[in-house]
Order: sequence, then C-alpha cells, then structure tokens
Amino acid sequence: MEPEQKDVLENPVAEPPGEEEDGRRQREPTAPAGAPETAFTQAAGCDCLKEPGDRAEEARGDPAGPAFVYALGRIEARFPSLAVEKEYAQVVAGAESVDLTDDEALHRVLSDPQNRYLARQMCYVLTVQGLDAYLLRPVDPVDFSLLVEAVRPVSSPLDIDVVIGRRGPLAPPELCNGLTVPVVAFDQIYSFAGADLVKAVERPEKIPAKGFETAAGKLLERLMQVGDNAGTEDEHRAINYLAVRNEDVYRNTVSAYAEGSTLSAVEVLPSRLSGTRKVLDVVFSYTGRKTDVTEKSFVRVDVTEEFPFMVTHWSPYYDR
Repeated sequence: MEPEQKDVLENPVAEPPGEEEDGRRQREPTAPAGAPETAFTQAAGCDCLKEPGDRAEEARGDPAGPAFVYALGRIEARFPSLAVEKEYAQVVAGAESVDLTDDEALHRVLSDPQNRYLARQMCYVLTVQGLDAYLLRPVDPVDFSLLVEAVRPVSSPLDIDVVIGRRGPLAPPELCNGLTVPVVAFDQIYSFAGADLVKAVERPEKIPAKGFETAAGKLLERLMQVGDNAGTEDEHRAINYLAVRNEDVYRNTVSAYAEGSTLSAVEVLPSRLSGTRKVLDVVFSYTGRKTDVTEKSFVRVDVTEEFPFMVTHWSPYYDR
C-alpha cells in the first residue's frame, strides 16, 4: 500500500486541502529566505519589509506604533554590560591616556578605527533636560560614526545633539544594562555647540554683538524647555526644528527685545491650510514692557513626514 493511501485510511475524517485553501496559503506573505533577524530588529520594532510610504503612514496613524522623533538633547555613551566595561578598561590601559580626563579617554578610544568593535558595543543614550529619554540605534550601521562624534572630549552645557528618526518600543533590560527607555532608530544626527548655533545667525546691524548673543542664547534655552520637550509630539517637533534650523526666530526675537518687548508665549496651532498634509502655525507673542501691548508673529511648519520643513516665512499673526 502506498504511503499516501495509508494516511487517508488511518484518518478518514481528514480531507486534502482544496483549491481555495491552497490559494490562501500561497498568498500568505513570507520573509525572504535567509533574511537575518537581529536582537535590535526586534527591540526597535523594525519593519524593513514595508515600503517607506507604508512606514510613514503607520507612524502617523497608529498611536501604538513607531512615531517620528525630532529631539534636542545630549548623547552619552554608556557600557551595556560588565564585560564591555572590562574590555574598555583593557583598551585604555594599553593606550596612551596619560593626563586625559575620562571624557577625553573615552572619545579617543571610541574614535580610533581599531576600536570600531567596541564603539558598536556601547550604548548611546539621548538625555533631555538631564533625564534619559531614548536609546539610539542607527538605521544604517555606517552611522555609528555619528554617535561616536557626538561623544565629545570636552563637553559644555550649551552642547546640543539633534536626533531625527522613528521611535520604537521600550528597550529590553539586557540591551543596555537594565535601562528601559524607548529605542529610536535614527536617520540623522546633528551635533554642535549652542554658542556656535547662535554665532551662525546673521545679526541685525542695529543690535550690538554682545547683546545679540546673550539674548539669542536665552531664547535657545527657552525653546528647548517648551513643554518638557521630548521631540515626539508634532508641536514639539515643529518647535525643535525652528530652534536649530530657522534664523528668523532669533533675529526677530532679539529685535523685539531691543524695542522694549519680551517673548511672552510660544503657541503651536493647527493651520487652516492643513489638508492632506499636517501643517502647524508656530506663533510667537511679544509683549511691550511699558505698553503691555502684545504683537504676534508666526511661521508655518509642515510636520507630515520625518523631516519637518517651513511652508511660509516669518509673518505677522492676527487672531481670528
């Protein structure tokens, strides 16, 4: 008796799959043969088989899914385990690290091409206002260099790291020595000193250089503190984008200071121009110290996708 006939006789109730069931099985999506699956793929909620448009729609529409991040903070390198810390200690002991601070030694070791394996093992944490906010992992492994560059040999309170990417689920405890914060798969990082950002802004001729830098620095601090900003809400992403990519905010705010007004409020409102895209009005209110009269100006920012951009430039704003 043939094997197939024996199976049918011993299981008289079982029937071979029909054409409809075969069709369903053929239509079920399967991962490519040999596709690698890493611990980070699971931790970051990576959906690499989806098209970019599908991932963007998921990030906008699913509250439980990944969300776009445009965050300002400070990046720190930390040891994920005792073994990595001991390996780093051995590397430092064998290198020329005399008269170096801890930060200088860490930067020298991680930036050495011979220690790339160690740089990939480290945890990179973005802190916002001194609190651990995100665990950072690059979408492209080549971008580990951006993380290494953000580990400065000499740090300053005005140092700023801008992280642009997508937020995934909480990191498992074993990923970074028990730290359980959301994992962000980043596409870009900008690292610079706040003082350099202020100096890069074109100063109005009527404003003294010293007064301009002081006032612009205070404005930057205020923008970074608006709403305890973690860079995931649309309004926060718009403000963060303007804080580091728009000179008009600094020029016009300092000019208002020189004319006897102070920045009294920063509001983010849905724009009437929003349709298929998500556009926000970022409104800056300036109140005269003597007159108590408030004047408003605004900038429109499109936050539909991962990278925000300006729709209109600095303009007067009128309440409707």
